[in-house]
Amino acid sequence: MKFPGLPLIAYKLLVNDRGKFSALLLGITFAVFLMVQMTSIFSGILSRSSATVSNIGASVWVMDPAVNTVANTIPVPDYLLDAVRSVPGVRYAVPLYLGGALVKLRSGAFQAVSVIGLDDTSLFGRPVLERGNIQDIYAENGFIVVNDAEFKKLENPMLGTEFELNDHRGVVVGIARVAAGGLFGVPTLYTTYSRAIQYLPTTRFTASYVLVELKDAQAVVRIKQAVAQLGYLALTKQEFIDRISNFYKYQTGIGTNILLMTAISFIVGLSISGQTFYTFILENLDKFGALKAMGAKGRELVGMILFQSIFTALTGYGIGVGLCTLLLALAKLRLPDYASLITFGNLGLAFGMVLLIAAISSYIGIRKVLRIEPFDIFRG
Repeated sequence: MKFPGLPLIAYKLLVNDRGKFSALLLGITFAVFLMVQMTSIFSGILSRSSATVSNIGASVWVMDPAVNTVANTIPVPDYLLDAVRSVPGVRYAVPLYLGGALVKLRSGAFQAVSVIGLDDTSLFGRPVLERGNIQDIYAENGFIVVNDAEFKKLENPMLGTEFELNDHRGVVVGIARVAAGGLFGVPTLYTTYSRAIQYLPTTRFTASYVLVELKDAQAVVRIKQAVAQLGYLALTKQEFIDRISNFYKYQTGIGTNILLMTAISFIVGLSISGQTFYTFILENLDKFGALKAMGAKGRELVGMILFQSIFTALTGYGIGVGLCTLLLALAKLRLPDYASLITFGNLGLAFGMVLLIAAISSYIGIRKVLRIEPFDIFRG
């Protein structure tokens, strides 16, 4: 005998006890919320940690092999720039200065900043200006300020605003925007390479990186070989981003902490939903036994339990993702520099874990239901 209405019966059995159904939803929703929240924070950190690489946009970065993050600069010698320019397939190569400094603002307060010195001739890697003229960067003491979440820390400067940087006068000649904000909570200033090395103390070598643009993709191999022979490292843009991400994942405590929090979220969700679903099955054993006595086959009862478990899991998943998205949106309205990013990878990981929770919960219930005998139910 077939029961075409079993999914409807399973649904009614599930939602009939609102307390148990609410507890199931709460456990899965809470687990999903925490998993997506933790992994999105980690994704945001990784994205912002390589923001400078994305904003500059160079195809190949040449650096010291000890560099792990874009902010961990180790100056490279000038002859490396000449060596890279001589490699066949290189369209052009330019130096980039990247360093930190303290600026004295109009109010007399001091603020840490990140200073990026662009090649004087090409200005390769320059940001998109919102106000001002890019040519004004060549003016005396000219600096461009990035209008991001840290902009207000410079007391909301305007064109013509003056400040002091290492006892040198600086003038804001442009206000720019970039694709991604930085991770370390400091404003960013752009100027020319020659001004950066003049205003800021440097070592014997001055270039932080050599940026390379290619004529053809095959030149990457030649550049890597030529640079390696000199004892340095050449990475494509994506390879450098991956190197930075791997550093934060495996060489800092951030990745381990996020992994532990995600695992704890999964265990909490599994514990709550598994226990609640098992209690739900126990309380409805008589109904499952009655259906079995009426001719329902084992696979049909299994289908009912799977339907109940998956329906609850997907509903909890949707609510959890929605709540997390809402919270992150509200957080970014109040905290513009809040580092969090929901990606398809985060959603996929949470979805897979929710399905695993549903599978384990279903297995517990299925074993119990398949063992019941209709005679025992009616005798009881």
